[in-house]
Amino acid sequence: MQRVFLSPPHMSGREQEYIAEVFKSNYIAPLGEYVNKFENSVKDYIGAKDALALSSGTAGLHLALRVLGIEQGDFVLVSSFTFIASVSPILYQKAAPVFIDSDESWNLSPKMLKKAILKLPKKPKALILTHLYGQACKMDEIVEICKNENIAIVEDAAEALGGFYDKKALGTFGTLGVYSFNGNKIITTSGGGMLVGDENLVEKARFYSTQAREPFLHYEHEDYGYNYRLSNVLGAIGVAQMEVLEDRVVKKREIFQRYQESLKEIEFMPEIKNSRGNRWLATALFKGKNDHLKVIDALFKANIESRPLWKPMHLQPLFKGALSFVDGTSEDLFSRGICLPSGTSMSDESLDLVVKIVKENL
Repeated sequence: MQRVFLSPPHMSGREQEYIAEVFKSNYIAPLGEYVNKFENSVKDYIGAKDALALSSGTAGLHLALRVLGIEQGDFVLVSSFTFIASVSPILYQKAAPVFIDSDESWNLSPKMLKKAILKLPKKPKALILTHLYGQACKMDEIVEICKNENIAIVEDAAEALGGFYDKKALGTFGTLGVYSFNGNKIITTSGGGMLVGDENLVEKARFYSTQAREPFLHYEHEDYGYNYRLSNVLGAIGVAQMEVLEDRVVKKREIFQRYQESLKEIEFMPEIKNSRGNRWLATALFKGKNDHLKVIDALFKANIESRPLWKPMHLQPLFKGALSFVDGTSEDLFSRGICLPSGTSMSDESLDLVVKIVKENL
């Protein structure tokens, strides 16, 4: 049987047409017409003030911390139940991550967030907030807490493009937001990211993303920067992918609903009130610890990819001894949870086979 991947790329059919236009223009290297078009398409879709196309979502998070003035010794709050890319940029700035646990939504707990702010020896400067698996956090509560404490929010919406809370796009609640277009995301440019938000900060990030070059004929530098910009070729792919984003969200949600209706014996990630997640991955919990590993093994033998949920960052060897405010929620989720194949090009037959194997191994 042909391998069923967790969330493979799904091209629209127009990517090659736009790439051909890029090759015809010979603007292959970073920047060009299609990078601009890609930025504008994302900006228009989410209603952001500005957007900056980058080589990765991680680059976007790094630039966000840089322009917010995060420095050595600063505390940065961050979701523990996430991928390491949410945390690595904190280390790039030589700051200290402070891990916050999840609640019943699986996303960051406002209660634990308050506790962390009260208990830390000094006030944290920023919060990196992950919208886990494309599902919205409790934005009303989290935004109010951070506003009262003057803490900048950087939304890690890497998995969440196409998701909304109170009819507002995820990634646009904080001072800055970041999306990823890695190969497994809901739309992809093979690799890439986007920083969105405050115009002045995004413009400053744009400066740093192109080696901090001053506006002279020669190469003049008063500060250091990075080579973080997206190529025009990948921008062309992004433009074509944005044209089908809503279709992809609808399909992801249909896949999730089919799993949920077919597998009533297991518990699926909730969707908080007044939100629409993009259901990037269909994620679920088994009753017993490690039951998910049996299912993952059975799917693997059928040439079907699945994975455990994220291992919480406060459990990672790299962060041994780091400050964390946890109550066991994300640890429990990790011990029982699974990510099921959710590719928008997956056939009905493949989905039915996944359901059959899960049922047989419950």
